Amino acid sequence: MFEREGPLKLLSGSANRPLSEKIGEYLGIPIGNADVGKFSNGEIRIRILDNVRGCDVFILQPTSSPVNDNIMELLLMIDAVRRASARRVTAVVPFYGYSRQDRKERGREPISAKLVANLITSAGAERVLTIDLHTPQLQGFFDIPVDNLQSAGILASAIRDKELDQLMIFSPDARGVHRARHMAKLLSAPLGFIDKRQPEPGMPEVVNVIGNVRGKSVVILDDLIDTGGTVARAVQSIRSLGANGIYVAATHPVFSGEAAENLSELPLQAIIVTDTIPVPAAPQRTQLISVAPLLAEAIMRIHENLSVSRLFE
Repeated sequence: MFEREGPLKLLSGSANRPLSEKIGEYLGIPIGNADVGKFSNGEIRIRILDNVRGCDVFILQPTSSPVNDNIMELLLMIDAVRRASARRVTAVVPFYGYSRQDRKERGREPISAKLVANLITSAGAERVLTIDLHTPQLQGFFDIPVDNLQSAGILASAIRDKELDQLMIFSPDARGVHRARHMAKLLSAPLGFIDKRQPEPGMPEVVNVIGNVRGKSVVILDDLIDTGGTVARAVQSIRSLGANGIYVAATHPVFSGEAAENLSELPLQAIIVTDTIPVPAAPQRTQLISVAPLLAEAIMRIHENLSVSRLFE
């Protein structure tokens, strides 16, 4: 159990209560009591049952499916503890919804990721703790401090345990090369990526595979898996070029639509994901690893005003 100075309070929304409880167990403190429900017309109702006056409050709530309900729940919880005179409010958002809508690709489109950042700040959060934002630049959308933790260390450990021969790390697109490069460095493995175009949202088209995969054990690394379309096209392209075995690693297992069924049909050795969000229907051969120790360590360091950057080393 960590030694702490001053009152620390953990509160959990309904999005991922099991992860919140793991974090509480790691820190040695219980999850605070909050009444989270809905009125008959669908409006979300929040009441914090514990005294949070003068507390350093951490609200644990990924904005996963149902995304809009979970975002609203987070905003209302932040507002509730702020009005209850919490000393400081940190939004712990392991998965940041709307993160892929971070720019205007066509005219008359919103920049939704920025709007959600504004809402979290306006609600009263003074800090955000998250894991593997879709792009690192998203930190700049917030006018408050953001700690964007990396899951590369725990994913690399899971891959290292498999003792793969001729290991190669692959990014399924050019935007994720920075993430794959970090993983390749941790595992002392060569790096490759797929150059693709995406004419319509959710419809990626593979253009070219950069890197020699013949005879290699390839790990396709991404920040999230949604419908599985990007992974499927990457697997097909890499397999056709003679890869010896293909693995997939991702931080956020969104698995929307028929993703679980489609991914189960792919010629994969394993799919390694974390528990940033619940996984109600996981594909076959899925290996789940927990980010609870990483988040708990970060929460302790923020509370004690210690360096969080040590977790990136």
